[in-house]
Amino acid sequence: MIRLYVSSDLAPGSAVAPTLDQSRYLTQVMRLKVGDDLLAFNGRDGEWRAEVAEVLKKGVILRVVEQTRPQIFGPDLELIVAVVKKARVETIVEKAAELGARHVRLVLTRRTNADRLRLDRLDAIAEEAAEQTGRLDVPPVDNPVRLDALLDGWDEGRRLMFCDETGGAPAIDALMAAAQAAGQTVEQAGGGGKWAILIGPEGGFSPEEGERLRALPFATRVSLGPRILRADTAAIAAMTLWQAAVGDWER
Repeated sequence: MIRLYVSSDLAPGSAVAPTLDQSRYLTQVMRLKVGDDLLAFNGRDGEWRAEVAEVLKKGVILRVVEQTRPQIFGPDLELIVAVVKKARVETIVEKAAELGARHVRLVLTRRTNADRLRLDRLDAIAEEAAEQTGRLDVPPVDNPVRLDALLDGWDEGRRLMFCDETGGAPAIDALMAAAQAAGQTVEQAGGGGKWAILIGPEGGFSPEEGERLRALPFATRVSLGPRILRADTAAIAAMTLWQAAVGDWER
């Protein structure tokens, strides 16, 4: 069944007006008619079955019928990635949403060399990925900030998985060791803890940035293998390893 992310509150009998683009998709691409069903979610109220109540010249009106799933969230995992070329950032945002990131943060490093980004397009990509995967929330995408500023304001209750192309323990081994050091099982580390994954720019972190990251008490330095990966590949690999080790793939 078609799934649609909406901003409106969802409750029995409420009316929802999708955006014009969404309305065109529903009526012109998917050929929905009055009385046809779809699923709607907003990241707050769970997932609901809705039906097309009206088809107007400019848009459609949906009527919310019943809840199909209560609101749930996946692990508290943030993906932090240095800004790279626009097409690769778009891939990273799409895959982050598919792989369960709760938040995507963009950072500027000393070696950042990238295109100008449109946050509205990145938000739309995240929404489409959430619709496709069946998740009940959409990860927000933040405006880029300097890496130093991000680290200066870091919540030390959030562990950082720092992907270091110069070395480090294999990711799964390092995650298990970090969980044990915190007195947790691997499952507890993912289910009850806050984590972030940091992916650097395609030119790598500067020596000064690498030195600071390696000295952070909350950082877990990991290797993604013997090959140097592009940023989008590294993000997918790192999230996959994290989910397999301490994420909700265990449940």
